Amino acid sequence: MARLSLITSRDQVAAEDRAAVDGIVASRGALQGPFTMFLHCPELAGRAAHLGAFVRFEGSLDMRVRVLAAMTVAREFEAMYVWGAQSGGARRLGVPEETISAIREKHSPDIPPEDAQVVDFTRQLLEKHRVDDATFKAMQQRLGNKDLIQLTGTIGYYSLLCMTVNACELEAGEGAEVLKV
Repeated sequence: MARLSLITSRDQVAAEDRAAVDGIVASRGALQGPFTMFLHCPELAGRAAHLGAFVRFEGSLDMRVRVLAAMTVAREFEAMYVWGAQSGGARRLGVPEETISAIREKHSPDIPPEDAQVVDFTRQLLEKHRVDDATFKAMQQRLGNKDLIQLTGTIGYYSLLCMTVNACELEAGEGAEVLKV
């Protein structure tokens, strides 16, 4: 049970904050997940939605790279809601069950090298707060500077989501895979 009431309707916020709700619904189709918590601070909700729209829908970073990073962040933070949303998205993108399982179980030796590279980069940044030179250079060579920075921003964005859902104890969405922690 979430620690704060879920804000799922524009009627639940003050009239002057309804533009933030409208923007979130326009970009995502509904009020759900972390945004049901963010809307307790509509200014933050609107700004996070703007960043999220770029990270999730508009950037040039390959969608598979985004979802692998997002799942890894969710696993590292043990964020049930984000894990459920991202593991479902990974399956829709055709990410193999072996890769999803490896991220869930916190191992990666048996997954495709291009997936392991993203998972390792993400884990290093979250666990060590740094990325070693070899990992950084390999990712830079693969993605180029622009997408390397987008990957790093994606990791930061999903960290924000995970911290929010964890602080507020937001559970996995209806029908989503539940992360065992």
